Amino acid sequence: MGTQVTILADQNPVIPNGTELILGVISFAIVFFFLYIKALPGIKKLLDERTEAIEGGLLKAEAAQAEAERIKQDFTARLAESRHEAAEVRAKAQAEGAALVDKAREEANRQRESIVAAGQAQLAADRTSAVSVLKVDLGRLAVELADKIVGERATDAALQERIIDRFLDELDARLANQVPAAGSQAEQVG
Repeated sequence: MGTQVTILADQNPVIPNGTELILGVISFAIVFFFLYIKALPGIKKLLDERTEAIEGGLLKAEAAQAEAERIKQDFTARLAESRHEAAEVRAKAQAEGAALVDKAREEANRQRESIVAAGQAQLAADRTSAVSVLKVDLGRLAVELADKIVGERATDAALQERIIDRFLDELDARLANQVPAAGSQAEQVG
């Protein structure tokens, strides 16, 4: 058993051979030196570029987000201003519409009053004309009736005029008495 232990100690994989250890360290140093001189600056440069690109992208994203926020606030302000202007325009249009309606209503009232006044003037003129025609006709009938009652013809114009005037005065008095009576009857019926 003693010989086996010695053999095992010579071949221990954990403890390397001295020559291999020196060659391994020298090879590692050469490879490390080569990578440190040639590959590491490229890797550092690439990492720096990536870091700058990421940081630049973040800065650009922050700037774009700030710009988007500014544009959003500007849009919101313009939208509020537009809504305010639209409300003012609506209020102004409503006021103008109300003024136009009032103006049209006033014009219609003036035209109505004008038409009523013209109608009343026409009625008064027609009444005056009718009264004058009726007076002439009634005067003639009164003279004819007086001639029949008296039995002779009144040839004197002044006499005929007095007869007509007396007859018309009596007729006016009767009509004046009948109009208030008709008005009180209408009130009683109503």
